[in-house]
Amino acid sequence: MQSVVARYLPQQRFCQPPSQLDTLIVDQLGCMIIAGSRTTYQEVMQMFITISVEAGSTAYSPGGDRDEKHHGYRHVSGAVVNALANIAASLQGDEGLMELLTKLLELFVLVGLEGKRASEKAPTPLKASSSAGNLGVLIPVIAVLVRRLPPITNPTPRLQKLFRDFWLYCVVMGFAMEDSGLWPKELFDGVCEIATKSPLLISKEHLRSELLYNSALRNDSITPADLHEWRSRILNHLDHPAEIVPVVKYLNFAQCVYVLSVYKLETLRVKHSNDATSFHCIFQYLEDSAIQKDKAGMWQCINAVANKSFLAFLDKMVNKPAVAERDRELETHAQFLLIKFNHTLRRIRRVADTFLAGLVDKFPHLLWSGRVLNTMLDILQILSSALQSNPNQVSGAISIPNVSYTLTLMDTLGARENIVRDFAARCQGIIQEAARWAPTATHAHLQEYLNRLDNDGTGLSQHSGLALATESVLQFAGFNRNAAPYEKSVTLERRPSCVTKDSSRFVAALSLRSRYCGELAGMRQAYAACGKQDSDLAALLCSELDQACQDQDGEKFKSSIFRICALLIACTDHDRQLLHALCWAPVKLFAETAMESTIACWEWLLAARPQFELQLLGEMASAWQMTIELRLGMFSVDKEEPSPLAAHEGVSLKPDPPYVAPHILWTKFLEERINIAKYCSTDQVQLFATMLQRSMAMSVGVGHNLKCRHIAALEPRFRLLSCGLSLLQSDILPNGISKNALRERIYSATNDYFCLPPMCPTQTPGALRAAILCLVQFWQTMRSDKKYLRANVVTMVTNMNIAGTSGTMKQSPEPSIAEEGFVAVVAQSALQALAPDLRASQDLSVSLKPGSGWMNIPLAPSERSGYSKRSSGRSKRAIQQDGDVFVKEYIKKRNLILALVAVEVQRLCTWHNPQSLPELNVPEQEKIYAWLSMPVNERVWRDNARLAWDISPSLAIHLPMRFRNSDALVKEVTRLVRLNPVEVSHIAAAIRYLVTAHSVEADAPELTHVLTWAPVPPVAALSYFSRQFPPHPLTAQYGVRVLRTYPPDAILFYIPQLIQAVRYDTMGYVTEFIEWAAKKSQLLAHQMIWNMKTNMYQDEDAEQKDPDIYDALDRIISNITNNLSGPAKAFYEREFDFFGKITNISGEIRPYPKGPERKAACRAALSLIKVQPGCYLPSNPEAIVVAIDYESGIPMQSAAKAPFLARFWVQKCSLHELEQRGMAITDGRVDDTIVDTELLRTQACIFKVGDDVRQDMLALQVIGLLKNIFQQVGLDLYLFPYRVVATAPGCGVIECVPNSKSRDQLGRQTDIGLYEYFLKTYGDETTQAYQKVRYNFIRSMAAYSVFVFLLQVKDRHNGNIMVDTAGHIIHIDFGFMFESSPGGNLGFEPDIKLTDEMVMIMGGKMEAPPFRWFMELCVRAYLATRPYQEAIVSLVSLMMDTGLPCFRGQTIKQLRPRFNPRSSEREAADYMMDIIRKSFLNYRTRAYDLIQYYQNQIPC
Repeated sequence: MQSVVARYLPQQRFCQPPSQLDTLIVDQLGCMIIAGSRTTYQEVMQMFITISVEAGSTAYSPGGDRDEKHHGYRHVSGAVVNALANIAASLQGDEGLMELLTKLLELFVLVGLEGKRASEKAPTPLKASSSAGNLGVLIPVIAVLVRRLPPITNPTPRLQKLFRDFWLYCVVMGFAMEDSGLWPKELFDGVCEIATKSPLLISKEHLRSELLYNSALRNDSITPADLHEWRSRILNHLDHPAEIVPVVKYLNFAQCVYVLSVYKLETLRVKHSNDATSFHCIFQYLEDSAIQKDKAGMWQCINAVANKSFLAFLDKMVNKPAVAERDRELETHAQFLLIKFNHTLRRIRRVADTFLAGLVDKFPHLLWSGRVLNTMLDILQILSSALQSNPNQVSGAISIPNVSYTLTLMDTLGARENIVRDFAARCQGIIQEAARWAPTATHAHLQEYLNRLDNDGTGLSQHSGLALATESVLQFAGFNRNAAPYEKSVTLERRPSCVTKDSSRFVAALSLRSRYCGELAGMRQAYAACGKQDSDLAALLCSELDQACQDQDGEKFKSSIFRICALLIACTDHDRQLLHALCWAPVKLFAETAMESTIACWEWLLAARPQFELQLLGEMASAWQMTIELRLGMFSVDKEEPSPLAAHEGVSLKPDPPYVAPHILWTKFLEERINIAKYCSTDQVQLFATMLQRSMAMSVGVGHNLKCRHIAALEPRFRLLSCGLSLLQSDILPNGISKNALRERIYSATNDYFCLPPMCPTQTPGALRAAILCLVQFWQTMRSDKKYLRANVVTMVTNMNIAGTSGTMKQSPEPSIAEEGFVAVVAQSALQALAPDLRASQDLSVSLKPGSGWMNIPLAPSERSGYSKRSSGRSKRAIQQDGDVFVKEYIKKRNLILALVAVEVQRLCTWHNPQSLPELNVPEQEKIYAWLSMPVNERVWRDNARLAWDISPSLAIHLPMRFRNSDALVKEVTRLVRLNPVEVSHIAAAIRYLVTAHSVEADAPELTHVLTWAPVPPVAALSYFSRQFPPHPLTAQYGVRVLRTYPPDAILFYIPQLIQAVRYDTMGYVTEFIEWAAKKSQLLAHQMIWNMKTNMYQDEDAEQKDPDIYDALDRIISNITNNLSGPAKAFYEREFDFFGKITNISGEIRPYPKGPERKAACRAALSLIKVQPGCYLPSNPEAIVVAIDYESGIPMQSAAKAPFLARFWVQKCSLHELEQRGMAITDGRVDDTIVDTELLRTQACIFKVGDDVRQDMLALQVIGLLKNIFQQVGLDLYLFPYRVVATAPGCGVIECVPNSKSRDQLGRQTDIGLYEYFLKTYGDETTQAYQKVRYNFIRSMAAYSVFVFLLQVKDRHNGNIMVDTAGHIIHIDFGFMFESSPGGNLGFEPDIKLTDEMVMIMGGKMEAPPFRWFMELCVRAYLATRPYQEAIVSLVSLMMDTGLPCFRGQTIKQLRPRFNPRSSEREAADYMMDIIRKSFLNYRTRAYDLIQYYQNQIPC
């Protein structure tokens, strides 16, 4: 080796003359250095440097002015660069690498100086970059070397200067400019590599002088134009910040290059470095004393560079995968900025504050990060503790717990106090914002912080972080569950914070954590002492939890699940058994209290052991799936609610909502976790997306969909849908088929809710408001979905087209995504992203099998032929058109959903706030109302109907019920039903679009489908035998078929209408049904016979036969009675004989004068009647007459007629039982059934002769219907539909209202008003007795007010108003209603009777709370009645031909508008409120009462 070196190293002999072997020699010399030859290292390196410099000088020479020797080096300059690159890549040893780095940087600087000199000597001006060709080739060599080195943080002064010169040259020559077009891309890549390891460009002494005398920057040839260009370049790079514009215009060339060098170095370092702390370097510039002291404003420029570096850092972090590693890195940066926020220099503190705000703006989840919150509170504690130390003593850097950074304290007490004050204010702001974004997670972390300090004993001493956490929680606790729905309303302003805030829950949870941590610690010690393991304790706790679930014991459940959670937290590794028990417990005990305890434990575990997050959420997702499979809560099967129009025995008319309270809590937890996951975890987002996919079916309007459509499940349903939309509209979920499929599922699940008729809300006011808020949030999110549709859908279509045209979509034996279901693929990919120990114990992809009904790829109608059929040469324009088709279809669906949700919001807001009180308005409701009020033309309504039909015919059927003011919508739905009747034949309500007066009259061919149509309520079936529809055999057959499906007691209610239907029974179907029904039920037969006897005549004296139905009814009665035999005939004869004797009493006492004689005659006649076994009163077929109170016979006040009152002892029983007992009694036998004294009660009845009571029967039928409706929807109203039965022309039985007196009687007995009577009887308004009767009074007043208004009941004097002992008001005697009224049908009385005394009972004024409640009940009762308007209209229409005086030809025409059929819920509520206002203390009410007083002496 020495001979070789001696032969070739002397430069006088090398390359003289140039030879092809010179390149080989250079290569071998480089290999010698790599081999470790230290003896020749310096000589060879010096030779390489000389060759490079001389070759570069030759290259820069304008002509042949250099000697031949130097020209001879040009052919080996490339070989030297290659040799240096090999040495940089292969040399071993850190010392050798650093030495080589110094040599290379020296070479770079020498070549740069040589190029600079050459450009200065050039005869024509040259830019520096034009002479940098040989300089740039060294950058890849240096990059190869620094790649093998760690970041250079403490360079020698020499190396520091060389790096600074390197960056100055890179900026001047343009090497640090990306896509400059001047240099190859490899040079910029090398510069980026070097930037990741370069030391800071900080001056050790005086920055200005070092820049001024730097050889690389001395250039007297810089022209003013060039200098202006450099300054402009700085401003362009830094985005022209206003604070440095005046500074930059005074910078010299050296300063400009330095600023740009720092900018390039630090931005490239942040963008390309893998070091998590690379961004922190910029603070060292800002803290550098030389930069701070620079009088040219260099600090302001570097601050602007720092801002750009921070933006580059944010972009880099945003583009990183949202995984746990990125979260930890972000938390580290936040901790660093929190420490810098307390820097000794005010300017640094401001920069840190700005950067912290920017970091949180991009990554909000840092606000509620446990590590960040803990560090923040620990810093506050250190700063506050420093106030107690001597500021005059020099304090070193103070370490922060669990953080690698240190904190330097201020040197004066005042400065320290300012720091503490500012930082405490910032901490409060952070906690406040965190509590607003993620209250549950924030509170959980603060609870864990407090719990940790309490457990290690720190909590016993003063701890400022602990104090701030406690104060912040109490101050920013948020609203509790009851108050949360009323947030932003004045309602909460009237309540103290202790009533509205959720601080008690925080304290309770903290107490529970501390308690069970202590319990668990003791249990572990006891088990350890016995030689048992944690696994034994875990098995015991799980068995206790299972037992608590079996026993349905909420307290044991809470104790068990908290102990399990405490054990999970205490163990070093997670126990799968414990985690499974913790997540599946609420499935085993599906109760609200159990869910509260479970979620509290989940929050505790997530805060205390964040490393278990994925395991917990995966197990929880499996438990959620089980609630779907078990059909619990919001996934329960829709129950078929009984119709209030067909009530019968065994049917309970009351709200029966699904039990969704646990799912409401669960979805709230999911909502917050999804909002958190959107910012920090792709794995969690995939998990949640899979959960949402599994929770939503693609089908719309099918019988049993995944989610319950009941209005009680509205809140969890739409909260879940909002979560899905928020995921779709975030950037974390990748575009593609699965994303579009999730949107399709959300749209389908939304439409599915509207596939039932509108339901009256059954929730409490607070729960209803919470549901409305969920709807409003969903509406807002859905409205903003338009801007996301094109990006998401078009990307999906483009990707599918690319896949379809790439030639790779070939048939394969393996099932495709479309065949197997995208959900399985998504679920599997999400789970595969987790480590095996992180997956749930039950795989989410279980039960996702081909053909299971899960959705395939959704295509637009025009694209459903399949992508596989398309040609491979589709143009971009065609693909874009496909995307446009998809977008347009989605926008149409979106618009339909917006309309449906908006009208539902308006409807529910009306129920929630019937009086439109400002304090109860829901936030953003006015915007929705304004959106709804925009005009919509007929074409849009028709398009909406067609779209709804395409989605689901059941959705289209119920559109007119929601949008009442569109005739075009009704016409289009009618057209669609007639075209496709089979698709909606299972929906009873759809028949009104098929069977109309016009279609029946035209004998439309589609009417044949009615024979298989779903049954409608009995009154609707009877309406086909009325003047509403022309007679038709198909509708007649359908009507009778429907009537046969109902039990006899349901038909019993409609006997008056059934008998009247015989008028239009031209084909004998009704007659046949009556005779068939009479055989099925003897009670029904009895009631029909009584009614038929009544309707055979048109007068009360049975002299004028009804020409239309007399013969038919007579024939039916004969057929029924002739077919009776055996027990049925005996039952009939006993009943009619018993009742006939009682009725005949009226005729017997008529000759006697009014007074004691008639009374004595009445009692004497009554005493002669013996109770026959198994008999009942016609007005009360649910009770058997046991005895007669013979002393109760009282003639009523009537001269010409002789009605009388009698009281009976009856035993309550069912209709079926009464019929069985009546049929079981044979001739001569008595009823030997034991009388149940508990069911025994008295029943008073009035027996009338010579009075037509059919009009009262009709009014009481309507009252009965209203009562059923109010019970069905859960309205707290009271109606008493006492029984009235017409048994013969002019004869009838009227049931007396028990425990009541007329207002007339009360006035005569007490000579005081009703209000005074209440006060005298029940005490003043503060007593519970008075408040109870007022409560009952208002409930009954509201119900009867709506009834009186709808039927226009008149003659409401005090003799026709009863008041019972409980305070209920009850209307009787309905001789004037509809079109008839006293005084020659003047209609003098107002719509509702609201007298002074009634108003006084309800508060005395319209603004009084009791009266406001009365108005609310009136409005709600009116709204609940409106959906049944056609039933009431049909009920009345069937009686129109009876000749009752209330019908004068315009009854139906006037009745229907009183329901406001074309008005929205809000308009209808306002209409009802206006009726109440007009009736309030109306003078006509008082005037009519005075007329009655003066004419009939009825007290007023």
